[in-house]
Amino acid sequence: MPENQKAPVVSKSVLVPFILITSLFALWGFANDITNPMVSAFKKILELNNTQASWVQAAFYGGYFTMALPAAYIVKKYSYKRGIIFGLVLYATGALLFFPATAMENYFFFLLALYILTFGLAFLETTANPYIMAMGDEETATQRLNLAQAFNPLGALSGLFVAQTFILGALQSDDVDANGNSIYETLSETAKAAVKTSDLTVIRNPYVALGIFVLVMLVVISVVKMPEKKEDKNSVGLWDSIKRIFKKERFVGGVLSQMFYVGAQIMCWTYIYQYAENLGIDNRNAVNYAYAALGIFLAGRFLCTYLLKFINSGKLLMLLAMLAIVFCSGAIFIEGMTGLYSLVMVSFCMSLMFPTIYGIALNGLGDDAKAASAFLVMAIVGGAFMPILQGLILDIGGSGYADVRILGVPEVNFSFVLPLSCFLIVGIYGYRTFKVYSKA
Repeated sequence: MPENQKAPVVSKSVLVPFILITSLFALWGFANDITNPMVSAFKKILELNNTQASWVQAAFYGGYFTMALPAAYIVKKYSYKRGIIFGLVLYATGALLFFPATAMENYFFFLLALYILTFGLAFLETTANPYIMAMGDEETATQRLNLAQAFNPLGALSGLFVAQTFILGALQSDDVDANGNSIYETLSETAKAAVKTSDLTVIRNPYVALGIFVLVMLVVISVVKMPEKKEDKNSVGLWDSIKRIFKKERFVGGVLSQMFYVGAQIMCWTYIYQYAENLGIDNRNAVNYAYAALGIFLAGRFLCTYLLKFINSGKLLMLLAMLAIVFCSGAIFIEGMTGLYSLVMVSFCMSLMFPTIYGIALNGLGDDAKAASAFLVMAIVGGAFMPILQGLILDIGGSGYADVRILGVPEVNFSFVLPLSCFLIVGIYGYRTFKVYSKA
């Protein structure tokens, strides 16, 4: 290639495999955002407190932590394609387990189904992210990953649409009377049991349909020839890769930043429903604000992918983290709809973060990227335990969202101090990327 000619982001020779693997980004985005509203839904149907309901996210994102390293081992030992096939099998299994979970009406079984479903997502993310980066020149790897990740919000928007249209809009446990009080809480035990059975069935159906669709994707990817970077027989093992990558500050900082970023994202997208409910907006209508957040996130992803051509990725990461801190402060200290709008705008700042942290952390690792990718996916565990911490703040004065005031604002507002702190850590990583790592 001539020196003055830039390498293409995606070459024609890998266009079909690139499209198929990119579709997986939408597929796990769908799972993420059909599940976020389930925290509030399960809370009402099963009459849980905020901390108990937050275990939905603990189960969902805990699966990433559990399975990411085994996924890296399988990918390193076999191939990217094999890792994706394993992931799709586990994804479908978890989704289809919603059928027996509904029959048993057991909250633990639902959590187990989500846990297994995310075993599959861990395989897909551990495999697909470095696979996309490997489909071309290393110079354009971060741009290519940002392009693929741009389709993740499309899946997320689809997940929200299904949640709003086929789940939240059909839940009887969410019905209120003319005074805005819950009807479900006033029912007799027999009537409440009937509503519980009906509502759990409403939740079940989209997940079972999703499981069937994932099986179709499994068949398609199984029969299509995919490019593979064959493992050198003399290449070092997984443990040697792990020892080597943990000596690199850029990578270790990326893992920590990714953990706090994902925690911030999941808190902002999970508790936007509780924030809206405190303003008198029911769950079905609160989805409209989640739509707006994802729409802004999607637009930001494409815009920031373009801006990466002109601005150092670390510098842009730092600037967006600083802006996220400003919007989080608005969500905390500005009560009313303006605070909600500020919370929605945080999503613009988050649009760049995941793929850029990922790309910075993996830069220059070569074949060690397979092992490194596993730890970056394990970092998604931030989305498991941080929502629980936010749920504990919400439960300080009771199961409501404005039982007490902290620093002069309702506890639901104050709880967003957690994502604010996370963005501070991301901003520091961005600063070190363009001030230290880029010059190293």
